[in-house]
Amino acid sequence: MRRVRVSSHHAAVHKLGHPQMALTPKFRLAPAAAAAATEEDDDAPPLLIPGLPDDAALSIVLRLPITAHAACRLVCRRWRRLLSDRPGFFSHRRALGLRTPWLFALAFHRCTGKIQWKVLDLVHLAWHGIPAMPCRDRACPRGFGCVAVPDAGALLVCGGLVSDMDCPLHLVLKYDIYSNRWTVMTRMLAARSFFAGGLIDGKVYVAGGYSTNQFELNSAEVLDCDKGVWQPIAGMGMNMASSDSAVIGGRLYVTEGCAWPFFSSPRGQIYDPKIDRWEAMPVGLREGWTGQSVVIDEHLFVISEYERMKVKIYDPETDSWDSVSGNPMPERIMKPFSVSCLDSRIVVVGRGLHVAIGHVEKQTSSTGGGNSGSRSSSSYSICWQDVDVPKEFSDLTPSSSQILYA
Repeated sequence: MRRVRVSSHHAAVHKLGHPQMALTPKFRLAPAAAAAATEEDDDAPPLLIPGLPDDAALSIVLRLPITAHAACRLVCRRWRRLLSDRPGFFSHRRALGLRTPWLFALAFHRCTGKIQWKVLDLVHLAWHGIPAMPCRDRACPRGFGCVAVPDAGALLVCGGLVSDMDCPLHLVLKYDIYSNRWTVMTRMLAARSFFAGGLIDGKVYVAGGYSTNQFELNSAEVLDCDKGVWQPIAGMGMNMASSDSAVIGGRLYVTEGCAWPFFSSPRGQIYDPKIDRWEAMPVGLREGWTGQSVVIDEHLFVISEYERMKVKIYDPETDSWDSVSGNPMPERIMKPFSVSCLDSRIVVVGRGLHVAIGHVEKQTSSTGGGNSGSRSSSSYSICWQDVDVPKEFSDLTPSSSQILYA
């Protein structure tokens, strides 16, 4: 019978069937490959959501509201890393084209005077806070000028007034929605409070306001947001503080507003940055501008402070105002209030941070006799939606509101 050699080194040679004989292969490939695969599986990061590709899972996680982030960080390490890196989280959202509107309300406590920002997610209707603004403790909240720069995801807070000293400020603070941080920017050329402000072609314009000892200012200036530099522009032609302003057709409209009793007609100016020149505001426009304004489809809407908070729209062709039809403002919205705009919606924040969202619709009707003589006229209607607010906001009073996209 033939003998079988199992190994050429240190192995005894036995006859086939010998009880001490053991056949063992020289190489074991399958077990080694399995062990390597196991080690690779242990080193690979876990999936964001088991059973889904990471790109699909990431798209889901990026849609979580900010109020849910604290709880969702406990899911796993990858969720914690993703949700803790706020700049990275929002950079992923921008890459996917995700934009959620947030309402920023500057408010103060009516008893302590403490200034704070509260933020409402207008999609999920959930409130959250942001870090405290680095400003003077005794600053007057209504003296600030707030301007939103949506393309940069930034909120600018300019000027202001120290309440106990009656002293205006040069202050310029910037809040970055992506980093959730405040930074101090180059201060304005002139200290001012209660002034007009607006964003035109990515540049921030401020005009008028009060200087030291409550003297009204004539000066105006512009901030290049990319360079962070303030430059003077043409003076207003009159010394004037501002109660409200708006940007329509690339021009800045500034009004000093109406105050009861109406002893004099309010003043107003319009600035055109293309020619760096101011001009007088039409009489009907400045006399009917009796509240806080928003601009929708290049039309000026005003919520009046003296006509039971009626909503009206300005007609530039006739220099007159028309009422906007629809149900009245919700009773929970009380003065003082602030107003902002989101597409075709008017967002009103009243005392106690009660929020009402007005959905504006355009209605077109034909007037005239025949087909040749008929013309179409447009009117607007509004339908209000009430938003719940936490009870702990009952002592807060708004002074400004802006909208940014996160």
